[in-house]
Amino acid sequence: MNSPVPNSSAFSELRAHFGERFSTVPDVLEQHGRDESRAERHLPDAVIFARSEDEVRRVMTSASQFEIPIIPFAAGSSLEGQLIPVRGGISLDVSQMNTVLDIQPQGFLAAVQAGVTYPALNRQARPHGLFFPVDPGAEASLGGMAATNASGTGAVRYGTMRDNVLSMRAVLIGGKVIQLGTQARKSSAGYDLRHLLIGSEGTLGVITELSVKLHPLPSELAVLRCHFGSVEEAAQCAASVMQAGLQPERLELMDERQMRAVNLHQCTRYPEAPTLWIELAAASRTALDEALALCAELCTAGGAGGLELARSETERQQLWQARHQAYYAARALHPDHAMLSTDLCVPLHELAPTIALTHRLCAENKLDASFVGHVGDGNFHVLFHAPPEDAATWQTIGRVYDLMVAAALAVGGTCSGEHGIGLHKRRHLRAQHGDLLELMRGIKALFDPQGLMNPGKIFEED
Repeated sequence: MNSPVPNSSAFSELRAHFGERFSTVPDVLEQHGRDESRAERHLPDAVIFARSEDEVRRVMTSASQFEIPIIPFAAGSSLEGQLIPVRGGISLDVSQMNTVLDIQPQGFLAAVQAGVTYPALNRQARPHGLFFPVDPGAEASLGGMAATNASGTGAVRYGTMRDNVLSMRAVLIGGKVIQLGTQARKSSAGYDLRHLLIGSEGTLGVITELSVKLHPLPSELAVLRCHFGSVEEAAQCAASVMQAGLQPERLELMDERQMRAVNLHQCTRYPEAPTLWIELAAASRTALDEALALCAELCTAGGAGGLELARSETERQQLWQARHQAYYAARALHPDHAMLSTDLCVPLHELAPTIALTHRLCAENKLDASFVGHVGDGNFHVLFHAPPEDAATWQTIGRVYDLMVAAALAVGGTCSGEHGIGLHKRRHLRAQHGDLLELMRGIKALFDPQGLMNPGKIFEED
């Protein structure tokens, strides 16, 4: 039975419209009071499952009238606490807005509702010889991916969500619907508000529809896997591959600790050493073989051993499944520990020294941490873990994390390559963009003058 909730007038009206899709059932509230992060949990006052833009607009109108916070929700796969309702309110779940509205093969684009996941889109695009390349690993929704400017393994070749969203529709607090961008591949018409909403983490409005770019499926694909004596060697080799102009589809790194976690989780037997995966594509088998030969030569010169090649689709899928499960493998290895994944990104030529510094900081502070990374674009993650009640270790992790961010910023990097700011990185955003926070808050106030959209995220509380 649903429990009593505040804002009874608004909630009575919304319950009457949404019926069973308005919920205060404890299990549903619990599901919407957390994400994949280790941040504290807060329950929303209610969860509403919307099925259309009109229903989103109805909720946003009532929220403004009765001053109820709104927290957009879909797959629940964010890592920085973006979905946690720190001030209660309504968790507005758009996961049932999951229709692929249109695919235009000749225009290389698709129109989707915000709750469509990228694997679901790819299942429908594949018969047309097309695919959507932004691949964050989790079964993430396209609306949520746009809200965090997600990227993942394919960003080294195809860019992030910001590079692949052509247009979107969104609903602002109060119920106003806005159309941002067009389906044209370029435009110079006024301020680019589409890119303003991408990465805004639900603090400006609720994304309801998107038009996204599709790309031709590569004719020939292969993956080269090799391991190294150190993470620094592997990172340097990744830079050499990029400098050679090979334009890999994906270029991924895992260190020896993460390889061990994957082996235990997936029952595989990969060498437990720092490992690179390099996926290459070409229009013909001959061109692909030439690229693979050059890549293998660069890896060998960089100190790689155990070079292996995967050509078939089954082999490639199995290999990337292991990479995508890295975070969950680490969690399975330490099931009683809380996890924290960092998300630094630095210029490519600074990647190896930044990773070396990070390794040294972890060793000096006796932290058991593993490394994974999209090293072709300078983005890497350190996975920290400790028992939730171990305050001393978490304090050490926080101090090391701050030093890592400072080192990345010092060489022209960023505190977040793809996860966003959420709750975890608000102090790091201040370190990176302290002089711009007032301007950012002004933009927030323009879109959300009542401060109801995903409050507490991105900006530290006054």
